[in-house]
Amino acid sequence: MDSRGIFFLLLASLALGCKGRGDEKPVIERDNAQINYNIYGDGGATLLFIHGAFADQTYWDAQVEHFKEDYTVVTVDLPGHGKSGKGRKNWSVRGFADDIYTVIKRLNLKNVVLIGHSMGADVALMEATYRPKNIKGFVVIDAYKQAAKRPSKKQEKFAQSFFKELKLGFVKTQEDYVNNYLVSDSTPMAVRQKVSASFKDAYRPMAHEIYPQIFQLYEAQRNLMPELNFKLNLINVNNSPTNEAPLKKYAAKGYSLKQINGTSHYPMLENPSELNRILQQTLDEIAREAETGPAY
Repeated sequence: MDSRGIFFLLLASLALGCKGRGDEKPVIERDNAQINYNIYGDGGATLLFIHGAFADQTYWDAQVEHFKEDYTVVTVDLPGHGKSGKGRKNWSVRGFADDIYTVIKRLNLKNVVLIGHSMGADVALMEATYRPKNIKGFVVIDAYKQAAKRPSKKQEKFAQSFFKELKLGFVKTQEDYVNNYLVSDSTPMAVRQKVSASFKDAYRPMAHEIYPQIFQLYEAQRNLMPELNFKLNLINVNNSPTNEAPLKKYAAKGYSLKQINGTSHYPMLENPSELNRILQQTLDEIAREAETGPAY
């Protein structure tokens, strides 16, 4: 085992104060919604995976299988998604960040590396900046390609039209959005069907509230990226370019960018082995930086 592996194993005694492998899982609830989650493995660092809008924790199945032998892996269904509760009156991306904090606090998770896909990256950014105490790293999966950049007038016009269409025909609008913007012609049918079903079956009251917020997340990125206490690590699909200018401007502790070839917005489903390989490289880098940083 190399020094980085030893480093992460040394964190084991601090990693998770409430794993309870042989006990019933603690029930976690916030704001009238129970949070469905799972814990795998017993490693030193905790990898907390946060899915994107309208997805669920099953999108990370291949990552769970790969990383659970060496890490503690935690996956969640954000409220309104998957098997989590839907009892809220109000829905917000900030509320999802509060949900992640509740999971971290309730399970007493330590040495957490947040791994967020798409909207999940913004949920992770909020948690990593509002309550950074137990966060040791932050990894973005296919997001922030135009970080902190205000949408153009054309994009704003598209958004307003999209919101209207969503109210008139939710299922068709969601399906068109997936087919036109999130998957590609080369996306395997099983992946296309999974993503399409997630969007078409999304909890509508939540979706109608969340979508306008997603189109305005550039404001949170602009305000919060300078507050990050550690490097911003991006793993992006190269189907569209990543604008690095705002990353250079706003990521106070710097950033790294690694790219995956030939998938759509969902590399965890289309090429999980390659994502796992690159993610492991990124985790190794986070471990090295932690070794040379302040003692904790």
